[in-house]
Amino acid sequence: MSNRVFRITVRGSFDGLTDEQRAGLLAEAAQHDMLNATFTPEGHLTYDVAARPFFTFRFLAEGEAEEDILDATAHAELAAEAWLTERGYGFKRLTSQAQDLSLAPLGKRQRQAAARGNS
Repeated sequence: MSNRVFRITVRGSFDGLTDEQRAGLLAEAAQHDMLNATFTPEGHLTYDVAARPFFTFRFLAEGEAEEDILDATAHAELAAEAWLTERGYGFKRLTSQAQDLSLAPLGKRQRQAAARGNS
């Protein structure tokens, strides 16, 4: 059985940040800029708390079956909650979205490469 790769996005908003917490997030904002967004096994956080209170975690996970995406999504949500809670950040409205990359449509170059390989 082949491994499947899952991309999981967990979104939410900070809630009830103190001035000190906001200042800490602003001080680390360059590390969490949207332009550096990437999917990682441990989760990558992006936000722009100077503009709005929203954040996004991006997780990369693997599984052997299509159903493994449910466990991977639950794990990502728990990891995001744990990260926020450990730092004392209040949050609300967590939502998640997951994509199984093995089911994603091929792009033009991928289709061309596959066609060359089958010729």
